Amino acid sequence: MGVKKGLGLVGFVLLVPLLILLCLDVYYPVKAKFSASTVVLAEDGEVLRAFSNAQQQWRYPIDNDQVPAHYLDLLLGYEDRWFYWHLGVNPAAILRAAWQNWRAGSIVSGGSTLTMQVARLMHPHSRTLQGKVQQLLRALQLEWHYSKAQILNFYLNLAPFGGTLIGVQAASISYFDKPLAQLSDAEAALLAVLPQAPSRWHPNRHPQAARKARDKVLQRMQALNIWPHERVQDAQREPIFSLTQNTPMNAPLLARRLKRQCPDCETIKTLINLEMQQQLEALVVDYISPMAQGLSVALIVMENSSGAVRSYLGSADFLNNQRFGHVDMIQAVRSPGSTLKPFLYAQAIDRGLIHSQSLLQDAPRDTQAYRPKNFSGGFNGPVSVTQALQRSLNIPAVQVLEQLDPAYFAAKLQSAGLKLYWPTTAGANISMILGGVGTKLEHLVAAYSSLARSGIAIKARFQPTDAVVERHMLSAGAAWITWKMLAIHPVKTARSQYIDSNWPLAWKTGTSYGYREAWALGVSKKWSIGVWVGRPDASGSVGISGRKTAAPLLFKAFKAIADKGVIARPASVGKATICWPLGSSELATENAGDNCQQRHMAWILEETIPPTLSRWPLKKTLWHNEAGQRVNPSCEGALLYSKQLALWPLTLEPWITPRWRRKARLGNIAQHCQIEEVEPLLISSVSDGSTYRYNPQGLELALLARGGVGDISWYLNGRFIGVQDAGKSSNISLVDPGKYQLSAVDTQGKSDLVQFIVLKN
Repeated sequence: MGVKKGLGLVGFVLLVPLLILLCLDVYYPVKAKFSASTVVLAEDGEVLRAFSNAQQQWRYPIDNDQVPAHYLDLLLGYEDRWFYWHLGVNPAAILRAAWQNWRAGSIVSGGSTLTMQVARLMHPHSRTLQGKVQQLLRALQLEWHYSKAQILNFYLNLAPFGGTLIGVQAASISYFDKPLAQLSDAEAALLAVLPQAPSRWHPNRHPQAARKARDKVLQRMQALNIWPHERVQDAQREPIFSLTQNTPMNAPLLARRLKRQCPDCETIKTLINLEMQQQLEALVVDYISPMAQGLSVALIVMENSSGAVRSYLGSADFLNNQRFGHVDMIQAVRSPGSTLKPFLYAQAIDRGLIHSQSLLQDAPRDTQAYRPKNFSGGFNGPVSVTQALQRSLNIPAVQVLEQLDPAYFAAKLQSAGLKLYWPTTAGANISMILGGVGTKLEHLVAAYSSLARSGIAIKARFQPTDAVVERHMLSAGAAWITWKMLAIHPVKTARSQYIDSNWPLAWKTGTSYGYREAWALGVSKKWSIGVWVGRPDASGSVGISGRKTAAPLLFKAFKAIADKGVIARPASVGKATICWPLGSSELATENAGDNCQQRHMAWILEETIPPTLSRWPLKKTLWHNEAGQRVNPSCEGALLYSKQLALWPLTLEPWITPRWRRKARLGNIAQHCQIEEVEPLLISSVSDGSTYRYNPQGLELALLARGGVGDISWYLNGRFIGVQDAGKSSNISLVDPGKYQLSAVDTQGKSDLVQFIVLKN
């Protein structure tokens, strides 16, 4: 009977805790979910930026496989070496702690297991006997529902480290500026003990107390034969040192962008190279410091092979309100200036309209409705495609776009992923090539990557999970020719028609209307780099330009990340010597005699050599008599023979040598067989090379030309200033001293140009 009573009592004793645990599960379930910070990570797992949780705590989530073995040795050796064997409560440890505390007359030791500490962190309780019982029951409840690995992970993420620092990863980064996996033995020992008294053992405020606590942990490792004596001694020699508690702030605008895309994510992985990011952030801060307040910088570096964005600087200084540091200019829609010109010439090469040395006309536009001027003012006359692209001339670009068709050009860009934003309801038009459209820096960089990727653009990727999106932009040959035209040394090689430089970076600059932004885009074999400089509020900054303001930063960034590879020439690209003015091969029969007046070595695509673009015929058949005089084929009694003559476009005559002009090339006309010709256009009111003295009341200059046909269009330093009837005169007023270029063009395209100087008194 006594045995039965004894067994019944034992059963009752065992049943009561079980019933209590069942009640806990029903009415007081374990709160296993906790609010963690959102942590944005670099490619190697380092923290770029963190966002506090809803309780304004810094709790960086960490998985068990991110925890180094030496930290686990320290933690379990000091806190709970029987963790993997007990059921959440260690009776021996509790009895030992009770005995030690009774003998000392105060609390000198705790008997809590890691599971019990997790229970208290999840469900705080009073420091009473009742509270301790609650902690024991919660510990049993945890062991019932979760594995040891899960309970350990709870501790790693919930342990307090002072103030708003929660979890060992946040503590490691805050105190030592590196993740837990990189801590030394001494640093790990300090973090193993710090949760017991984070205020009293704070390494910055109480270094001696922190050292004493750390060394106690290390001595325990030796006493338990977990670590050898030498290892413990080495760790004890390390001084107590920690950094000021600052949250990481690398690539802050990218981190904010990705956090907004996934507000509930605890961990956001990126493709950022932290070392490169920090290097370029320092470079940008140094570069922008002498510039006017209000100016900002955006810089992005993308790897061509994968589209991975390795560096992302959306502003010059995130914490600088005067520079609008919070505004991400990588995503801002802005006028791209001249940065679309490489794609214009590349598309024209693909369409068979031009090659790298085709003759273009940087001259006044006569009857055309759109009359742009060059950034530097004035006209340059005959230029090659290479010169026009390298010098970013506007008028030749407009000439090519008119032939290519703006709608076609825009459609090709957008189908390749370069998003364009039109002002109001406007559509594709001529002005887009000079910046009359909007786009984003990240889209431009993706488009420029096509120059190094055989004409295939790749979308910028910010996270490992982002899909690889590739789109056809150009043929491999057109992409390479365009890259080669732009791959010139910024200092050692003058911008010219030299076509075979070994410089590894192709680069293009742009300046938007009103000096609102300066751009520089660069493409090497490995990298595509984009730079923007300007005011985020869209106001102008007189004096900034792509060449002067943005390009130097591009070159500094390229030097910092280094890439000396040269892109191989595709089989579809060859070399050929071509002749101006016709633009055809030197070996063509039409270039016989003196018709090949200038020779240029050109890159050509698929052995195609297109003729010079011109609104006027450039080949003329002449008839001569036996005396070599030019005659009309209808002349009677003349012994006639014909000759093919190559002529320059009419608008270029003021810039070419006199012996190449029509008057010299066409020759004398036979008196008995007259040929009706229009008198050439000549500016008669201003002599070429003349000098004027500046008048404070304004210098009145007459505009008068003789010859020509129809209306005369006038240009001053490349800027259209008006139209007047042939033979009539008008005046303009000059208010500034300096060098001037005055040009006139009639309705048939004949033109004249003079240059003069206005001196100060």
